[in-house]
Amino acid sequence: MSLDKHSTVAVIGAGTMGTGIAQIASTFGHRVHLYDVNQDQLEQSEDGLVKILNRQVEKERMTQDEVDGILSHISFTGDLDLIEGSKFVIEAIIENLEIKQDTFQKIEQLVDEQAILASNTSSLSIASISSSLEHPERFLGIHFFNPAPLMKLVEIIPGISTSSDTTYAARSLIDAWGKTTVQAKDTPGFIVNRVARPFYGEALRIYEEGVADHATIDWAMKELGGFKMGPFELMDLIGHDVNYKVTESVFKEFYYDPRFKPSFAQKRLVEAGRLGRKTGIGFYDYREDAPKAEPSRDKELGENILNRILAMLINEAADAVFMNVASVEDVDQAMTNGVNYPKGLLKWADEIGIETVYHWMNTLQVEYREDRYRPNPLLKRKYKNGETFYGSI
Repeated sequence: MSLDKHSTVAVIGAGTMGTGIAQIASTFGHRVHLYDVNQDQLEQSEDGLVKILNRQVEKERMTQDEVDGILSHISFTGDLDLIEGSKFVIEAIIENLEIKQDTFQKIEQLVDEQAILASNTSSLSIASISSSLEHPERFLGIHFFNPAPLMKLVEIIPGISTSSDTTYAARSLIDAWGKTTVQAKDTPGFIVNRVARPFYGEALRIYEEGVADHATIDWAMKELGGFKMGPFELMDLIGHDVNYKVTESVFKEFYYDPRFKPSFAQKRLVEAGRLGRKTGIGFYDYREDAPKAEPSRDKELGENILNRILAMLINEAADAVFMNVASVEDVDQAMTNGVNYPKGLLKWADEIGIETVYHWMNTLQVEYREDRYRPNPLLKRKYKNGETFYGSI
C-alpha cells in the first residue's frame, strides 16, 4: 500500500477545511475530486479558492501559472460516483457520527480495497467511525488544523483496527505535503484539543474565583509567558459556542474527569449569545466606541497566574505521555505547531525544573483538595527520580 503524487485524492466536504485540504493536495500535483452534496457550497468553495490564490499572485507569492495549475487539478462535484478511482479519500464534513458512518459506507463501495480512507474529525472516535466499514484496517484519522494550507501540524490517528501499512502510507503522504505530522492514540481530543484544555479551563477558573479579570490574565500569558494570544482573546476568536462545546465533549468523553470540567462563566456567555468576535461581544467588547479593557500589570500577580496555568498545561502534557497517547517529542511538536505555543510544554518543564513544576501542582492540590489538581504520576516519578522529560539530569 503506497501513495504518491500520481494518486488521485478525493475530499468529501467543500467547507473551509475541505477546500484547504483540496488546495494542498492539488498544489503537490494530485488530481483532486472535491465533493459536496450542496451545490451552493461547492460554488462558494470554488469562488473562495480562486480569491485566495489570486491574492497570492497579487502578493507575488505565486505565479499565475502555478495558480492555474492548482485550479486545473481540482474538480468540484456533487456526484459522489466520480471519486471511484481515488486512492486516498479524506472526509471533512459535519461532526456527526451517523452521517460520517453513512458517508464512509457509500465511499467504501466506490473505491478499491487498496484505497485509504480518512476522517478529519477533531472530536469523534476513529474506532466508532470505522465500525461501519467492511475493511476498517484501511481507515484512520488525519486531523488538519485551520487554515489547512498554512498550519504545519497534522495529527495522524490510527484506530484500533487500522493496519500499520495504512498508517505508514498515510503519514508518508502527509509528510510529503510539507506538513509536520504527529501520531496520537485514538482518545478524546487526540493531542492538541486534550492538552490545550487547561489554557482555557484554568484561566476561566482563575477568573471565576476573582483572582484577576480577563484582561489581566491575558496580559500575564502574553507578556510574561510569551503566548501569542491570551486565553480570553483566543476564546473570543474561536467563538464561545465552539470552545464550550469542545470542552463539554472532552469532559463527557473522559467520564467527567474534573480536570476538564466546563466553566459556568463561559456557559452563561453562550446562553446570552455573547459568542465573541462574531457577535461583537464576548469577554471583550468589540463594538464601536466600546471602552478598552486594561490589565492591572501587577507582575507578581501575573507570574502567579502564568505559573498556575502553565503547571496545569504541563501536567496535562505529562498525562498524554503517561497514557501513551503520544511521545514526548510528538506532544511538544503538536503544541508548538498546532496552537503556536512559545515552547514545547515538556521541554519548558525541563527548563523550569521538574521539582518546581511538581511543587506548583502539589501546592494547588493541597490548597483546593480537588482531584482536578492531582499531579500526574509521570511528573511525580520524574521528580522523585531526578529525571527530566528529555533525559536524566
